[in-house]
Amino acid sequence: MAKKTQNPISDLISLPFQWNVGFDTGPDGRTSSVLNIQPVIPFNLSEDWNLITRTIVPVVNQPPIGALDREEWGLSNIQFSSFFSPQDSGEWIWGLGPIFEFPTNTHNIQASDNYSAGPTFVALKLDGPWVYGGLINQLWSFYGDDSEVNKMLIQPFLNYNMDDGWYLTSGPIITANWKAKNSDQWTIPVGGGVGKIVKIGELPLNLSVHAYYNVEAPESGSDWSARFQVQFLFPK
Repeated sequence: MAKKTQNPISDLISLPFQWNVGFDTGPDGRTSSVLNIQPVIPFNLSEDWNLITRTIVPVVNQPPIGALDREEWGLSNIQFSSFFSPQDSGEWIWGLGPIFEFPTNTHNIQASDNYSAGPTFVALKLDGPWVYGGLINQLWSFYGDDSEVNKMLIQPFLNYNMDDGWYLTSGPIITANWKAKNSDQWTIPVGGGVGKIVKIGELPLNLSVHAYYNVEAPESGSDWSARFQVQFLFPK
């Protein structure tokens, strides 16, 4: 079960709630947070292909930054990804498809008002107790009057599975905003965490906690962050 949760394109329906907390955010050292609600739903298209969809709904706590003189709560932009993945891809499991971002942000949250789209790709290998691989996507704006969007996300991941559902994990989310000035383009965290598969009655849950230090971050970014996840699992 743990390995299935570590495979972004497995045939497992899941509902993760991922809470990311950023510390020492911006020039005033504030705390920010994002709760990502990320339903993952797989579909069997044929004997040869699966389609895995993932939606990310971010609920944001935004500290005072720049001209914004108060803390804000609201919805940021929703992303929708779909991965076409072969049933039998050999040693490496992979999926490829489009990603879309929609301007769903509430008026009080800083986010693009454009529609954006691009490609997304994931590849991973199950190797004994190890699960390792990476996910990448690139978004460009194609409609809207806001500033142009041109950004990339890379998430390498490495997991080591142990007895009784415990595992060690690292999944830093590296981002690049190609429209920002050079010193503000990259966010590069390093770190990791620990997780465990548990059951509440018959319902399996994947629980994990992570800590990351940003070796590179924009001026308005965080110095370090914590990630807490509760993932509801619905095996077929």
